[in-house]
Amino acid sequence: MKALVISGGGSKGAFAGGIAEYLINNKKNEYDIFVGSSVGSLLISQLALNNVAHIKKTFTSISNRDIFSISPFIVNDKDEACNIRINHFNTLRAFLKGCNTFGESKNLRKLIEKVHSENDFEQLKKSKKVFFTVSNLTQEKVEYIDVTRCNYNDYLDWMWASANYVPFMSLMTKNGNQYADGGFGTHVPVLHAINNGATDIDVIILDEQNQGNINNNHYQNPFQSLMGVFRYMTNQIALKDVLIAKLGGRQAQIDVKLWYPKNNITNNPMYFNPKLMSQWWNDGYEHAKTTKPICHCFMANGEIKEM
Repeated sequence: MKALVISGGGSKGAFAGGIAEYLINNKKNEYDIFVGSSVGSLLISQLALNNVAHIKKTFTSISNRDIFSISPFIVNDKDEACNIRINHFNTLRAFLKGCNTFGESKNLRKLIEKVHSENDFEQLKKSKKVFFTVSNLTQEKVEYIDVTRCNYNDYLDWMWASANYVPFMSLMTKNGNQYADGGFGTHVPVLHAINNGATDIDVIILDEQNQGNINNNHYQNPFQSLMGVFRYMTNQIALKDVLIAKLGGRQAQIDVKLWYPKNNITNNPMYFNPKLMSQWWNDGYEHAKTTKPICHCFMANGEIKEM
């Protein structure tokens, strides 16, 4: 079976969308399994339905107002550096409201419902295997949500939870547990595709393969420091995910194609700018068109071949 796996990455998901557009529309790849983490979960349902134009229109038109009901930061995008700092007034508002995070992303939940209709959901359940990765913070474990076992409202909730980058976005309480961004536990959920029978996998990873030059500047404010720590953590998790996939792939012959961006897309993945995201979507499409992925073939005898 053929699978498409998309990692987390915030606004960088637009780049993944461009790669997926090329793979689905131009390469005519037909995937049986879709697995997403964080922003990957926001993409995969419409991609599975082959509604590429629909999800492209959404991703290239949203702004932070479409994500945050209470935004925890202030963006100064007058220069190319795009300085971001904590919005102390809004974080105080969140505190006074009794929120358990610095900001709220209820607007994202509304956007998800607007983009993904109940009819879409019913079609999806009948046609594809789709999984969202979520982090169960209460039980301190990763969970993979099978769309076929959801009702419509649960489907929307789990997609939202997978993309909630806590503590800047909402923490979802469901079934007595609190859930957050799937990337906190599994940034690149390729092993789940393998465990569900995938033998030919395209994996879109929204971080550079070699990340030595992402940030040469010192952090100037608490927001930059916190984002830097999270970026470091997710990079390490991504490396772990790919290594585990290699070990898991030794049980049978599996072809894995890893799609990395050539350069760091942005240091501010929590900033959603329609103009930039339109460019990143086009960049992803051109990247897939002109660049070969890193290919591994995991043999049944345990051998790993780079192709």
